[in-house]
Amino acid sequence: MRLNQNTLLLGKKVVLVPYTSEHVPSRYHEWMKSEELQRLTASEPLTLEQEYAMQRSWQEDADKCTFIVLDAEKWQAQPGATEESCMVGDVNLFLTDLEDPTLGEIEVMIAEPSCRGKGLGTEAVLAMLSYGGDPQTDSE
Repeated sequence: MRLNQNTLLLGKKVVLVPYTSEHVPSRYHEWMKSEELQRLTASEPLTLEQEYAMQRSWQEDADKCTFIVLDAEKWQAQPGATEESCMVGDVNLFLTDLEDPTLGEIEVMIAEPSCRGKGLGTEAVLAMLSYGGDPQTDSE
């Protein structure tokens, strides 16, 4: 979804940034090679080229909104830290009825095992719910 392409959502524990092609080779593709994550997300293994195509579709499709979840503490503590070095997962909003933008589903994946159980997923979901429910977001 292009709507969020210039959006950064800053929380106490997480920073949400749009999912771009730069995120694919550095971390995302490596995460999705994990059999555990494939099982937990009902995903199939993809080649790097397929992963790029998937990222493009998530960016272009009108019924999906995806952010990469960054560890806010790491991102803010290291001047010049790259998004890729702070990535911990993703959060997605799927609009299930384009005629009614109030209907959808949300999912979160905290891919970095060391970051699980710390409330990052909870904060990411709450930020996405707030973003998705913002009337200004709907009108853009």
